[in-house]
Amino acid sequence: MIDLDDIDRGLLRALARDATQSAGALGREFGLSQPATWRRIKRLQDAGVIAGRKLDLDSEKLGFGVTVFLGVKLATKGRVSLEDFERAVTAIPEVQTVEHVLGMYDYRLRVTARDIADFERVLRRRVMTLPGVGNVEANVLLSEERRPGPLG
Repeated sequence: MIDLDDIDRGLLRALARDATQSAGALGREFGLSQPATWRRIKRLQDAGVIAGRKLDLDSEKLGFGVTVFLGVKLATKGRVSLEDFERAVTAIPEVQTVEHVLGMYDYRLRVTARDIADFERVLRRRVMTLPGVGNVEANVLLSEERRPGPLG
């Protein structure tokens, strides 16, 4: 764990809102020079606090209007390895995230599709044919709200 001061936490919150901000713009916001801001960001990256930056795409505007969360319970018969399932499921382009979880299901998948008919095709032809798949439960996303994260 790295020691963070108020400025570090402020920089992280600002970058979480918009990771495209320059060190100069962030420095002006926090009363720092551009080089001092850049050094702080670099320190946070080197320590692994900033693990990367990502681009958020609007799935709906790209033609993918349906998001479904799948709970997948692997079948106990046959004892397929977790690695075999993970390798196969990550090869499906419609599967956006694969989370190995503890609880009722073994995995939680986030699947995007053009519409419900497209989702049904992905479910039947791709997900249900994966090695070791047992029970599957689907939950269609109705709305989503971005959470601020651990720093608030």
